[in-house]
Amino acid sequence: MALEDPNTPTPSDSSTSGAERRDVVVRRAPRFVPFMILGGIIGIILAAFVAYGLPGDPSFERSAVFGFFTVGFAAAGVILGSVAALILDRVSVRRAERAVVEEVPDEEPHDSDD
Repeated sequence: MALEDPNTPTPSDSSTSGAERRDVVVRRAPRFVPFMILGGIIGIILAAFVAYGLPGDPSFERSAVFGFFTVGFAAAGVILGSVAALILDRVSVRRAERAVVEEVPDEEPHDSDD
């Protein structure tokens, strides 16, 4: 014969008290937009370095080269930022924890004696 802990709630206890129990998954998921913005900004910085920091062809203006590389590098940065967010999202799914939550009934309002 097994001994039961009197403090452990049983299914009949939860049904009589009206409390609802649910299993939930708790995890920290990254926000995609900041990763995409950061990737785009890094792409723009790299485009500025390529356009103004490296020697170039004198037949092209540096601002035109910067504009051309900005489009390509910013797009690549947004894509790489999205991939980084997806990888971190997959890692967060693996590290997710399960928990049981129970609804707590509201207390009766107290009358104030003024």
